[in-house]
Amino acid sequence: MTDRYIEISLLKRQVVCRAKLLDDRAPLTCAAVWDALPLSGDVYHAKYARNEIYALFPPFAPHEPPLENPTVTPIPGDLCYFSFAGTELATNAYGYDDEVRPGTTLVDLALFYERNNLLLNGDVGWVPGIVWGQVIEGLEEMADACNDLWRAGALGETLSFRRA
Repeated sequence: MTDRYIEISLLKRQVVCRAKLLDDRAPLTCAAVWDALPLSGDVYHAKYARNEIYALFPPFAPHEPPLENPTVTPIPGDLCYFSFAGTELATNAYGYDDEVRPGTTLVDLALFYERNNLLLNGDVGWVPGIVWGQVIEGLEEMADACNDLWRAGALGETLSFRRA
C-alpha cells in the first residue's frame, strides 16, 4: 500500500501540519478516517489529558474500529481516535454545548502536541485511544498554536483534517 498523508490545520490561526497515516498499525481506523475526509469542527483543548487538541464528530464509519494500536500515553505528534457515548461527556464538567447529550455517540479526533500526556479521566478511569497517524512536518508551529489556544482560548477556532 502506498503511504497516505493528511493535513491538520487550525484555520483561524493559519497553521498547518502534515501527518502520515499508520495503515500498518491501525488499518481499520485509518480507512474509516480517510473515507470520511475532509472533516472540520470546533476545536477543544484537553482538560485532563494535558497537551491535546481535538474536535468532536458524529460517527462516520459503518462500524466503529476496534481498539487497534492503543495507547494511554500518547507522544508528541500522535493522532488518536476515540469514540464516546454522549452520557460519558454530557456532564457540566466538560463544558460542551447541546450536541453532547445522552443518546448520542461522538468520535473524537485528537492531536497531541507535547510530551507527558496520560489518558486517565477522573470520571471513568483509563481512556485508551487508537493511534492512527503521526505528524511528520510542522509539529513545532502547531504546538506553538496549540499553546496559544490554551492561553487565549479556543472559541471561534476550527480544527480541520483533510487529505494531503
